[in-house]
Amino acid sequence: MSRDADILLIEAETHAGYHSTGRSAAILAQTYGGKFIHKLTCASQDFFESPPEGFAEHPLLTPRGLVQIAREDQMDALLRQYEDMSDTGLLRWLDRDELRTMVPILRDGYATGGFVNAAAQDIDVAALHQGYLRQLRAAGGTIATDARVSHMDHDGADWHVTAGTIGATAPVVINAAGAWAEQIAALAGAAPIGMVPMRRTAITIAPPAGLAPASLPMIVDCEEQFYLKPEAGKLMASPADETPSAPTDAQPEELDIAQCVDRIERAFDLSVRRVESKWAGLRSFVPDRAPVVGPDPEVRGFYWLAAQGGYGVQTAPGLARYVADALLARTAHPAIKAADIDPMGISPARLRRG
Repeated sequence: MSRDADILLIEAETHAGYHSTGRSAAILAQTYGGKFIHKLTCASQDFFESPPEGFAEHPLLTPRGLVQIAREDQMDALLRQYEDMSDTGLLRWLDRDELRTMVPILRDGYATGGFVNAAAQDIDVAALHQGYLRQLRAAGGTIATDARVSHMDHDGADWHVTAGTIGATAPVVINAAGAWAEQIAALAGAAPIGMVPMRRTAITIAPPAGLAPASLPMIVDCEEQFYLKPEAGKLMASPADETPSAPTDAQPEELDIAQCVDRIERAFDLSVRRVESKWAGLRSFVPDRAPVVGPDPEVRGFYWLAAQGGYGVQTAPGLARYVADALLARTAHPAIKAADIDPMGISPARLRRG
């Protein structure tokens, strides 16, 4: 948007991306999430594969693959997922022997079946984020850090926003405040949307002797009770927890870490002697778990870009195109046209119908 409009990005923390982007699992998984996430991910893929000239010094994507696995008692759930996504052409069914070949650390007898999305790729999240910030500045946009919004007022034509020591005036405010989106909405006088931030925990551990982590795909339990993926020569694991939280600088809880270790030790031939690093982040959802993107139906000049769940990185280019086209009243980007996104399905208005 900064190429065609004056943009001020207001960031409460000392640097952008502190609470979300820097804590991402960093995977482009076309089969992950609900229908709107699938559409927005598809609308993002060409950007990841061919970003603008000078956006990043090296490719944003690295081949990885994603395998979903199931125990015998989970096979019905796995089959439903497979059938729901079979028309994408991205999935291949794996029997027990193929699973062992693809995931050699899988504990013998744990999983009965699974499927692989070989098109899933790792995202260089740091390069993606820095590329966006660099483009914003190059186009004349401004970034104000350490500027927490404390007051918002609309005079009938423009918003007047106080954030830290700065004051800003603009006809449109985009509420892209992550877990704090409801707080920003309250300052603007907008009704709540029922969004709940959820804490998710992650750890890194050393790989077992003789294993090259880079050879593994990302492995996800079909009911999302855990996931495991290579990460800079280590293994990153999560219990895929979703614990309701106030908007905060999320920190890992020892109980969640213990649960993570227990789940991955039961699924894999791993013995976790030491947790090398640990962190937590917040993923925000509304009840239908679709993003909330669009103008507030009651508050003039207030545009929602919130509740992206755990999918904000992999859908970032698609969401950026969608929002920019809408707010600048221009023809939709070809990738957005192809995705055929129903605006009402992600609009905040759908959450105000009672």
